[in-house]
Amino acid sequence: MYSIVFHAHQKLDKAAYEVLIGLKTPKMFFPKLDDIINFEGKNGPDSTKLKRYVSDNIPWHFIDPHKESDKDLISAIDYHYTELVKSLKKKDEIRSAFEAAWLAHALVDGLTPAHHWPYADELERVHGSPAQNRKGIVGRAYVKTGNLSQSINKSLQLIGPKGIVTKHAMFEAGAYFITAPMKLAGYFPEPDELKLLSKSGVIGLFKHYLKDVAALNLYERYNVNGWNKELRSEFKKEVLPRMIQMVSLAWYAACLDAKRGFFK
Repeated sequence: MYSIVFHAHQKLDKAAYEVLIGLKTPKMFFPKLDDIINFEGKNGPDSTKLKRYVSDNIPWHFIDPHKESDKDLISAIDYHYTELVKSLKKKDEIRSAFEAAWLAHALVDGLTPAHHWPYADELERVHGSPAQNRKGIVGRAYVKTGNLSQSINKSLQLIGPKGIVTKHAMFEAGAYFITAPMKLAGYFPEPDELKLLSKSGVIGLFKHYLKDVAALNLYERYNVNGWNKELRSEFKKEVLPRMIQMVSLAWYAACLDAKRGFFK
């Protein structure tokens, strides 16, 4: 399942990169696409969740669109954006590719409807422990309690047919299978979006897109009816374009910032 999500991010990065090439001038430095893609998959944020060590720095790209005080993902986006600008100024191919990939990953996750659900809180409720205490795939799929029947019951709340992990994974799998056959071309931003970027910066534009996606209530509707025709159509027409444009415009803003301090 994680490999599916990895490929989804890579495909969106490629589409955003094509848009970026149409936006930036030839003199603006930006890392090669292959180097950016290298920092997805096994070198990306999701892979940290599969490792068998305890860390306080596992990236959890979830956000409550209706809660202004929920700032963890906003902080992560701001951090990777700032570091990308720094590395672009230095023309550091590797560091800038890393920051571009991890920034894109955080932005796309933030615009993914399944990431607007209190997933981490629900996992902690069932596990009875924070994410840092859960190691590897087994540690996240199996809940060890005082007796076997309780362990099985709690584990089914995670990976049963209607489990928290199952529903989340199947939503993201469905999103990938919708995206996979698409060409993902022609997502060049409209003048109004460029104006909004200029006025509000990357974080402001992200919050604007976040509200648009949240208003669709896709994950709530998916939990009731699954991936029906209406949801698939809305994901294609409303969510995918915003994901690609958000990434390309964030990269473009970083190029401008590195060149003349446009946004900082």
